[in-house]
Amino acid sequence: MSESPTKEYPVEVAVPLEDRHIGFGEMVATWIGANANTGSWFVGGVVAALGFGGAVAVTLIANPIAYAIMALIGYMGYRVGTTTMGLARVPFGIKGSALPSVLNITQFIGWCAVNTFIAAISMSFLFNQLFGWPAFGNPGSWWVLVIGVLINSLLQIWLTVAGGSRSIKLFEKYAVILLAVLTVWETVAIFRTWSLDQILAWRPPAELRMPFGKAMDAMAAFSLGWVPAIAEFTRYTKNKASSTVAPMIGANFALFWFALVGTLGVIAATLMSGKFDPNMSDPSSVVGQLGLGWVAFLVLILCTVTTNVVNIYAAGMSTVNIWSDISPFKALWIVSILATIVSLIPIIIGSFLNAFILFLDYVGFIFAPLFAIMLIDYYFIRRGHYDWSQANRVGGSYWYTNGINWRAIVTWVIGAIIFLVVRNWPLVFNSIGAIYTTLIITAIIYWFVARGAASQDKQSRLTA
Repeated sequence: MSESPTKEYPVEVAVPLEDRHIGFGEMVATWIGANANTGSWFVGGVVAALGFGGAVAVTLIANPIAYAIMALIGYMGYRVGTTTMGLARVPFGIKGSALPSVLNITQFIGWCAVNTFIAAISMSFLFNQLFGWPAFGNPGSWWVLVIGVLINSLLQIWLTVAGGSRSIKLFEKYAVILLAVLTVWETVAIFRTWSLDQILAWRPPAELRMPFGKAMDAMAAFSLGWVPAIAEFTRYTKNKASSTVAPMIGANFALFWFALVGTLGVIAATLMSGKFDPNMSDPSSVVGQLGLGWVAFLVLILCTVTTNVVNIYAAGMSTVNIWSDISPFKALWIVSILATIVSLIPIIIGSFLNAFILFLDYVGFIFAPLFAIMLIDYYFIRRGHYDWSQANRVGGSYWYTNGINWRAIVTWVIGAIIFLVVRNWPLVFNSIGAIYTTLIITAIIYWFVARGAASQDKQSRLTA
């Protein structure tokens, strides 16, 4: 007898087809909701440092590649019936998968902190209008930001722990509608004041212009940051299209739209003030400068909360992959509390923009080689067959050496080193960027390593 569909399945248990409750339209809405957020606006504002044409080019190149990778791993989750980090048990070993799981938890907590801080900025502007408290960017605003972080964190904890994947699916629908209205509102406000020709003609100062490859990495890292969450949802999808096509449609559509609005907003704010300040690229600062009012800040806050519940949920499921004795909902509580603490860090360290770029580098450093290994292992080495009955079996097919596949671990470390090296090459940071360069090189290395290992194992069996 299958478990109740109201419960979250542990990673070692494949979700049966009869308990899969997410359809095509719901999956599109979930990933529109995931990218229809203030973070997408912010990254669009960051790459405005290329000018409008360059920002559009980066958005149209970097993101479809990232979401094609997401679809491939989403399909793996659908076929196997487990989470993204659960899938990592096969190439890295049952115990070896704990390392990417730990790092995955840190990156989702990091995304939660980024989004919570952006929401806290919105709340500071709202409190400024209601009570006259200092808003973000003004002296003495730190304590207002702390209040904003705590309020937003409580909302996120309540929504995530209340209902797991089902409540996330429900609330995303309403958040998408509200934020879509706000993006149209902001776009209309921009083009009422400035023409498209003025937007296209604007150029950032030479000393603040971002190299194309660095912008590619920022966009790629932003989108790849969602990939570790995809199988958490596709394991509950009803068919192949819902696990692959639906998330690609939702994620690409929302990212294109909202990043574009973020770029437009920063350029418009710059035309208004006469000064380009990358540190004020966050949506709340832009909305404040454009004078859209307190309703806009409320929408930004609400939609950040609905985005962060996906981050918390994915981090919680990774926690369960490491410590299977912890129930999924207890893991969600732990992650929620940690995320609240980490959300306070940007208030302490100073420049939010520099912290954001550093965090994106961290995401690329971890996940470019990780995804390369996972994709090559499933699609090329094992030809789409994972025996999930071995997922938690000591001494089984995925136990390797004391639970760890050192070939995959070493290849991953080599890939991370490659990222650190190539990101400083002029050819790379002025063109495709370090993330996709690293992914391609790591994929080639692992293909040779894994094929060689498979040949050795086959020869050993024949000899025996």
